Amino acid sequence: MSKVDHTWLGDYFNKYKGLMFDEQVYGKLLEFHKLCLSVRERGGKLMFAGNGASASISSHGAVDFTKQGRVRAVDFNEPNLITCFSNDFGYENWIAKAVEFYSDPEDVLVLISVSGKSPNAVKAAEYARSKGIPVVAFTGSGGDNPLRGMAEIDFWVDSRAYNIVECIHMGWLMAVVDMLVGQAEYPVN
Repeated sequence: MSKVDHTWLGDYFNKYKGLMFDEQVYGKLLEFHKLCLSVRERGGKLMFAGNGASASISSHGAVDFTKQGRVRAVDFNEPNLITCFSNDFGYENWIAKAVEFYSDPEDVLVLISVSGKSPNAVKAAEYARSKGIPVVAFTGSGGDNPLRGMAEIDFWVDSRAYNIVECIHMGWLMAVVDMLVGQAEYPVN
């Protein structure tokens, strides 16, 4: 095990600085913000999904986009829904089936997957695209991951460090929420 000290921490947090705060992502954040405003104006909703920690990020995102950003949002993290749809349609199809049952034409699908290769997320993106539902993807790992290539707006973190990628995904999502609010500091009640 390597020595963990101030230098290690400095190197660790410099990875965040270089990846999260890259000005090249600003355009995509602005584009996602504009898409969210459009969804809100036409009465649509954001549908969030992911696996593991990405499911937790999806839940947090759905709540904050709804409550703070005033863009209706749902996530597909109900255990009953996941186990029912996985049992009946296969685990690789459960998110696509959730999109099939819950989507409306004015909605947007937001998929979060560090690998960008999760079969259930990829199949959900394929289904959404076949129905004309825009896909926003938050991925990491290899830049050639399939989910990234299916998204109208693609947020990619050039890292294979799961914790770093997941934290950056959360930061970018919350930045868009704050853009919808119009400020970074505000009452939450």
